[in-house]
Amino acid sequence: MTKADVVVVGGGLAGLAAAVAVAKAGLNTVHVAPKGPRDQRTSALMLPSVAYLRDAGLIVDPAAIGHPLAQIRIIDATDRLLRAPETLFDSAEAGLDAFGWNFPNTRLTESFEAARAGLANLETVEASLAELEPHNGGTRLTLGDQTVLEVPLVVGADGKKSLVRAASGFRAREHGFTQAALVCDLELGRPLGGTSVEFHYPRGPFTLVPAGGNRANLVWIDDRAVLKSAQALGRGHLREVFLEKSRRLFGDIELATPTHMFPLSTISVDRAGANGIVLVGEAAHAFPPIGAQGLNLGLRDVADLSAALAGADTRSAGWAKTVSEDYAARRAGDLARTGSLVDTLFRSLLSDLLPAQMLRAGGLWALKLLPPLRKQAFGLGMGAR
Repeated sequence: MTKADVVVVGGGLAGLAAAVAVAKAGLNTVHVAPKGPRDQRTSALMLPSVAYLRDAGLIVDPAAIGHPLAQIRIIDATDRLLRAPETLFDSAEAGLDAFGWNFPNTRLTESFEAARAGLANLETVEASLAELEPHNGGTRLTLGDQTVLEVPLVVGADGKKSLVRAASGFRAREHGFTQAALVCDLELGRPLGGTSVEFHYPRGPFTLVPAGGNRANLVWIDDRAVLKSAQALGRGHLREVFLEKSRRLFGDIELATPTHMFPLSTISVDRAGANGIVLVGEAAHAFPPIGAQGLNLGLRDVADLSAALAGADTRSAGWAKTVSEDYAARRAGDLARTGSLVDTLFRSLLSDLLPAQMLRAGGLWALKLLPPLRKQAFGLGMGAR
């Protein structure tokens, strides 16, 4: 039996960030982080998230591992009756050098792991969680290697299929989409510069995100069957599809990495913490990659967990329950607001109904023509609170 103050379950970026944050709060921490495949995706992190990472010691210089996102360009590539105008969001208009940074997840992982390695009160166990149950006013966890841990506070950062969430009785609402996301890196004939370009098609966006030089990260959302068929026909066919979908605006295109496909779904919970258990990252929320909110929201989870721990007397009885309730209250508004925003945006892209198309087109016209509204959108998109 191993006793500690906190166990953090989950080896992804949210789990790594949470483990570092909890240990830096002065608590003896065990990070249960089974080895997984390298995450070849990228994360577009807005300035508040990047500021948090620097303050928390998780990264040093964003320019050393990422690429700035100075502009966001939206192109309505549908043939609908009501089409939205092409819209450009420029960070200079908000007095900023960039909205955020695009990071390879592998580089973020390396930086987070380096921060974790420097903490003497943080132990990492490369095992999976097998069982979780209440025990003596806290929680007992049994790992796949038969290690047993007993702690007052558990942080579940174990993803969409979270065992921590399921075993702790959190009620989750899930919805699967027929769409999936295909991701890979591309070499373009002409560079994107610092501009992320979104081509909006009827079944989802085709997005090119700057990754340095002439390289771009592609996120293509479409019906699963369409993506599977495109993959099956090979690199030559994919190249022609990418040229067509990018309207040949950036010259020739070559695949720089293999393609990977991820199914899309939404997950939400009624509350993100209770009874000495807190959920962060995709254990608490998941949605399609629209508006670059996924990891940004997960890092706001970790920041609020740090705030809840900072305000707690961890020497008092029942401190973990108090922390979990405080955390849930802090996260409630942000989770509801962001989840609703992303869901509305995604469904408006897919809707064939004329009223939905009118609202979307009208909204983009308003953002294009009204600077005060555009500045509000800047703040909302970057996660300002």
